[in-house]
Amino acid sequence: MPTTLVAEESQITNLNLMFGASGVKCNELVTTLSSEATTFDIIQSIIKTKTTEIHSPFSVLDLRVVIDLMNKWKTNLPFVKPFYAVKCNPNISFLGALASLGSNFDCASPTEIESVLSLGVSPDRIIYANPCKSEAHIKYAVSVGVNITTFDSVGEVEKIKKWHPKCELILRIKPKEETGARFRLGLKYGAFLNEVPELLKAADMAGLKVTGVAFHIGSMGANTQAYRGAILLAKTVFETASRLGMPKMKILDIGGGFSSGSKFDEASLNINDAIKSYFENEDDLIVIGEPGTYFAETTFTLATKVIGKRVRDELREYWIDDGIYGTLCRTVYDYFIVMCSILRFDSKHKYDTSEHTKTYPSTVFGPTCDSTDTILKEYPLPELEMNDWLVFSNMGAYTTACSTNFNGFSSSAKNIYVSYSS
Repeated sequence: MPTTLVAEESQITNLNLMFGASGVKCNELVTTLSSEATTFDIIQSIIKTKTTEIHSPFSVLDLRVVIDLMNKWKTNLPFVKPFYAVKCNPNISFLGALASLGSNFDCASPTEIESVLSLGVSPDRIIYANPCKSEAHIKYAVSVGVNITTFDSVGEVEKIKKWHPKCELILRIKPKEETGARFRLGLKYGAFLNEVPELLKAADMAGLKVTGVAFHIGSMGANTQAYRGAILLAKTVFETASRLGMPKMKILDIGGGFSSGSKFDEASLNINDAIKSYFENEDDLIVIGEPGTYFAETTFTLATKVIGKRVRDELREYWIDDGIYGTLCRTVYDYFIVMCSILRFDSKHKYDTSEHTKTYPSTVFGPTCDSTDTILKEYPLPELEMNDWLVFSNMGAYTTACSTNFNGFSSSAKNIYVSYSS
C-alpha cells in the first residue's frame, strides 16, 4: 500500500504568511476576517467600506475554505497526492494557496505550467496531463523541466521520442463501463484495453519509460462505484506491462471528477477499498488524483450589482453587471443549482439582508446585448432597486476560467478579494 500523506502545521503558517500584509504574492486585494465571520459578512464589509473605489462585479476567495478542503482530502484520501487541475480555476492567488498547502498541479498547457512555476513550485510537482500536445508545447516542457506526461496514442509517443526523450509517460486509459457522468471525458481521451499492448510496445521501442496508468471517470454526477472498475482496469494494465517485460509501473492516477459534497465521502470509500483490494502488495505505489471542482467550486463567491430594472405587472426584470459570458457561464447548464442571496441598499445607505415576505417572479439578465444572456427566470426575489446586490455562492469551478470579453464586458476575474482568518 502507498505511503500516507501527512498534513503539516507549517503549511497553514506559510499560507498566512503568504497573504499577510508584507508577503502578498498577487495583485489582488487582501483582507482579514475573524474565524466567526461568513463570506457574506466580508462582502458586506467590502461594499460598505469601499463604496467609492469598489469595482463590480467582484469575487471573494475564502482561504479558510481552501484549508478545510485540503484537510478533508488528507483525511479521506490519505494515500492520494492531490494534483490540482489548473484548468478549473487558474486564479494565481488560489494556486498560491494550494501550493502552500502542499498541493501538486495538473497542467494542460504551457500557460498553466508557467503560472504554477511563477509561484516557485518545483517542476517535479507538475504533471503535464494532456494526452495530445503540439510539438512546440512539448519543447516548452523540456525547457522548464516538466518530465512526466500522459499519452494515449502512438502518434504522441513519436512526438515525445523526438522532442522529449527523457520524459516519463503515463498511459491514459478509457474506463470500460458507463459512469453516468454528465461530462464524459472518455469521448475524447483514453486508450481501449485492447490497444494497451501496442501502445506499451511502441513506448518501449522508442526508449521511453511508461511509469504508470491514468483514467478519468468523468465529471458531474458520475457513479462513484466506477472508481472500482477503473482501478481494477488500471491493475490489468500494470500486469500487461509486467508480462511484456517492461519496467515496473509505480504511478496510479485516478483522475478528477470529485465534488466537495457527500459524494466525495462515497467516492473516497470506493477508492480506498479498491486500492487496498487490487494493489495490496504494491508497497511502492504512488497514487495521485486530479481534483479541480473539489477545491475550486465552494471557495469563490461572486457579488454583482443591479444596474437596470423594468416592471411589467407582477414580473420584475433586472440587469446585473456579470452574466453567462462572464463568471456566471455555468448557469446555462441544467445541473447547476443557482444559490443567490441579496444585499439591498436603502435610502439611508444601510445594507438590509433581512427576509422579505413579498417576492415577485423575477428575470435576471447579464450586461451583454445577447438575449440569451439570462441568469434567472421567474426566480422569487423581493423588490430590488438600482445598486442593490445579488450574491452567488459556489462560483469557483469553470467560471472565470471559461469566461469571455464578449461585447466588451469582462468577468469578476479582474476584481478578487482574498480573505483569510487573522
